[in-house]
Amino acid sequence: MADITFVTGNQAKADHLAKYLGFPVKHRKIDLDEIQSLDLKTVVEHKVRQAYDIIGGPVLVEDVSLEFEALGRLPGTFIRFYVDEVPFETICRTLDGLSRNATARCIFGYYDGTTLEFFEGSLQGIIADNPRGEHGYGWDKLFIPQGYTQTRAEMNQADDKKTYLTIKPFDQIKAFLEHK
Repeated sequence: MADITFVTGNQAKADHLAKYLGFPVKHRKIDLDEIQSLDLKTVVEHKVRQAYDIIGGPVLVEDVSLEFEALGRLPGTFIRFYVDEVPFETICRTLDGLSRNATARCIFGYYDGTTLEFFEGSLQGIIADNPRGEHGYGWDKLFIPQGYTQTRAEMNQADDKKTYLTIKPFDQIKAFLEHK
């Protein structure tokens, strides 16, 4: 099994990763440059190579996007900045009269100086008419996964876990790392 460092500023993400992988993962908070690109894989590749240059050993990074069908690939990789700057209610109003279909994506990147691997998960859904719910984080108050009527922030623990594991490709990462 590979000895890796997960580079993230969010300790809860590191704890979730270790929990789902079933083995310890080192965590390090490093402010990585976020390049401007709507291509999530391009953003992750830049981050994982930069993290490797800093750590000097095998690293894992993650990034997410939320794409609104009506806006092409936007806000996409800029979703974190979008929800920091624009009130949730305004985001919901932006899509009035337009398609509310959305795709949540998550890509993890692994790099050890030689091997570069990507692990991707995605989940289709819609943007709610109004923000709802008290749980989750980020854009969970806005996103209703396909097959549900609740936002991720309104879900019970079982449904939250099910949809979380669809977006987060933990099984792919675990299978890869077990063979490193």
